[in-house]
Amino acid sequence: MKKTWILFVFLLLIGPAACKAGPVPGQTPQSPARLILATTTSTADSGLLDFILPDFEQTCNVKVEVIAVGTGQAIEIGRKGDADLLLVHSRTAEDRFVADGHAHERFDVMYNDFVIVGPTSDPARIGGLVSASEAFRAIAAAQAAFVSRGDRSGTHVRELSLWSLAGITPTAEMPWYQVIGQGMGDTLLFANEQQAYTLTDRGTYLSMRGRLPGLTILVGGQTLADNLDRELLNPYGVLAVNPDMHPGVNYDLAIKFIEWIRSPEIQARIGRYGVDRFGQPLFYPAVSQGPHE
Repeated sequence: MKKTWILFVFLLLIGPAACKAGPVPGQTPQSPARLILATTTSTADSGLLDFILPDFEQTCNVKVEVIAVGTGQAIEIGRKGDADLLLVHSRTAEDRFVADGHAHERFDVMYNDFVIVGPTSDPARIGGLVSASEAFRAIAAAQAAFVSRGDRSGTHVRELSLWSLAGITPTAEMPWYQVIGQGMGDTLLFANEQQAYTLTDRGTYLSMRGRLPGLTILVGGQTLADNLDRELLNPYGVLAVNPDMHPGVNYDLAIKFIEWIRSPEIQARIGRYGVDRFGQPLFYPAVSQGPHE
């Protein structure tokens, strides 16, 4: 609790214009500082990072090096001290990362939701179901093709949780269950080619919908407000890697990034992303109106 309070006060003191107040570690007038961000593929595949990061880079004279992998892999990178901060979406793993001392605290950033997409023919007849676990049971009963990321990402972890709620343990030996070990974008493209079901975050699906003519949302509704299954809520957190455990990380700059991404201006920008193209945000700001957990 003491560390959390100290970090909270520090975030308040550095303020929105922190980067403008002076140089940051590793920065010279001629060259930008370097910040390594390990994050989930959904933040990259959806285009969100390309939308918001230039503001931070320009304001702070920083080059953000993005490592976009599954959340499980991103957290492992953080555990090795090979990233300065994480932007991920697997709450249990994030809390364990803090409990193990690799970060002082986890902060809410944004949220969206998961949906089940599949072929418009819907061979398992899951269209319109409210419960994702019920839909998974129907897919298994029909032995309809299902594509799993299988990469220990936040999406993969949630998929396994839904199978568990359904009382089913799918394996790679089941011919209808295809494990491909790829990110969200590649998984959606593969599901489209194979006319298979898959679990995806809504943001990535909407951003790629034009390339997925054979897929449609079958469980989760057309907007987050329509999604009545709380098991499909998808919060994202940001964590600065602890310099006491990993002395090589750029902790000061990571803290500036956390303050920046949680600032009212950037939270509003996150909430606007996608509205003009899709009629709804791909992510929702969590600092002022986060999901109830």
